[in-house]
Order: sequence, then structure tokens, then C-alpha cells
Amino acid sequence: MPLADVAQALAIVLVWGVNFVVIKWGVAGVPPLLLGALRFALVALPAVFIVKRPALPWRYLALYGLTVGVGQFGCLFTAIKLGMPAGLASVVLQSQAFFTLLLARVFLGERWQASQLAGLALALGGLALIGMGKGGNMTALGFGLTIAAATSWAASNIVVRAIGRDGFKVEPLGLVIWSSLAPPIPFLLLSWQLEGGERIAAALRGFDGQSLFAVAYLAFVATMFGYGLWSRLLARHAAAKVAPFSLLVPVVGLLASHWLLGESLTAPQLAGSGLLMAGLLATVFGGRLLALAASWRTSRA
Repeated sequence: MPLADVAQALAIVLVWGVNFVVIKWGVAGVPPLLLGALRFALVALPAVFIVKRPALPWRYLALYGLTVGVGQFGCLFTAIKLGMPAGLASVVLQSQAFFTLLLARVFLGERWQASQLAGLALALGGLALIGMGKGGNMTALGFGLTIAAATSWAASNIVVRAIGRDGFKVEPLGLVIWSSLAPPIPFLLLSWQLEGGERIAAALRGFDGQSLFAVAYLAFVATMFGYGLWSRLLARHAAAKVAPFSLLVPVVGLLASHWLLGESLTAPQLAGSGLLMAGLLATVFGGRLLALAASWRTSRA
């Protein structure tokens, strides 16, 4: 990759890593489900009048929007509001890769490779350590909701794979923008039911600079800028060259949360995070390393 494109990939990593800190700031003043409604409303409008609608059936746009929007971010925003440390959330959310493997096996019949099974075992051990770890202000409900967010992200990955299997071309930026039409109304209904009209009214009355920054960052920087630039890189380079950069997001998330929020991990949480990331590395790179090792042994024979 040219140096300029590497710099762009690292800029995306920075934006997405800091995103978890911004979520923490956002839910401090805005109820999490209302924050989700505002985020996706700003992503969809007015962008749907600028970006061409992907050539996809509406059912796929709605499914993707509901799994990513209401499922992933609804659970993630609520988890961070209810005590999940932002940095740790950035790590635990990466378990989506392993839930994707499980869902792909169940719904798409995909087979697992040995490296993926090894990665899954490491990740499950890491999640167990994090879940059992005490301290760091992590709550059991926050941890559980972060796992639910990762599962919802995995479900959205299955939707994307189903789109490809049905012969449709996936356009990442168009998919993100047009699918953002689906979450705002369910978010508002859930917010009204679970957070209540009084909290919504109080949040809107007290909407300050921090809340405005959080909503704008989540909608325009993390989503529009991040996914727009990511789509550009995927159009210019093979996914295998671009996707590994996302492994740096939880590293930035942990560092940003430590510097900006004063968060720190307990020893079990740190060990669990290390195991989870090791499992992710084994899943992403294990197959290639095994193939290279086999090729090397063949050439030596």
C-alpha cells in the first residue's frame, strides 16, 4: 500500500478507537437509546439525497440497519452507560469475529479451519477471564450487553454475506447510509418505553456542547468519514491488505480510554484482553501462516 493510504488507514483506526471514549461522553448527557436515534438520523439525512442507494432489496437494508444500529449500537451505548469501561468495550466487541464464525456455521453452513478453532478457543478463554475479573468499575450487565452488541455485529456480518451469496454487490458506504434509515424510529420507540419521556425531554433541554460534539462525532466522523475512507481503501486494495488495520482499533481504544477517561484494566482483564486479541490474530492470520509453513516444508522436501 502507498504511504498515503497507510496514513489514511491509521487515521480511521484513530477515529474508531477514540469513538469509544466519545460514546462515554455522549451517554453522560443523553440516554443511550436516544443517542442511537440521533446518531443514525444524522447519518441518514441528508446523505441519502447525496449517496446513491445500493442496488439491494429493502429487506437487506432494513436487516442490516436493525442488526448494526438497534442491535450493536443500542446494546453498546447502553452497556457503556451501565458501567462497561469504554476501553474494555473496544476489546470485548472484537469477539464479533468469533460469533460470526458460529453464526456462519449455523445459518450458512460454512466450515471452520483449524486456525479459526484455535482462535475461538483462545477468545473464549479471554472472555471468561474478563467476565470473571473484578474491579475496573465493570458491571456484569455492562459486560453482558457488550457481548450482545458483538453478537449483533456478527449477525450484520451474516446479512452482508447473504447479500453476496444472492449475487448482489456490497457497497459499504451506500449500505451504511441507506440502512441508517431503519434504526431511528425503533430507537425512539424503545427510548420512549425504556428511558421515558421525562428523561428524553430533560436530555433535550440540557443538550450541551459535549452532547453536541458526541452526536456529531458519532455520525459524521466515526461513520461518514470513517466508513467513507474505509470504502475508498477497499476499492483500491484487496480486503486482506486493509482489514488487518482494524485489529489496531482496540489498542487505540484502550490507550484513549486510559489517557482521556483515566481507565485502567485489572490483571485478569488485561490477561483476558490479551487472550482475546491473540485469538483474533490466530483467526485472521493463522490460515496464511499454516499455508506458508506447508509450502516451506514442501519446498524443503
